[in-house]
Amino acid sequence: MNNKVHVLQGIVIRSKMQKSIVVSINRIVKHSMYKKFINRTTKIYVHDTNNISNVGDIVEITECRPISKTKCWKLTSIIKKYNSS
Repeated sequence: MNNKVHVLQGIVIRSKMQKSIVVSINRIVKHSMYKKFINRTTKIYVHDTNNISNVGDIVEITECRPISKTKCWKLTSIIKKYNSS
């Protein structure tokens, strides 16, 4: 059995749902033919039990069992709070 734990960092882009947030994961991929680096973005639905994160926060998430149809990640910690002022 694979015991590898997937841990990612991303930016919260939406937090209007109850106990759920949407995190944007950015990565750089090299194009296979043209060898140019391209930015790719993945949106992940994350379970936030205490509703502690807000839009703009940099968070760390880990993979877990499926919580709903779209959520299989949970919030581990908030790395940096967004300063709106």
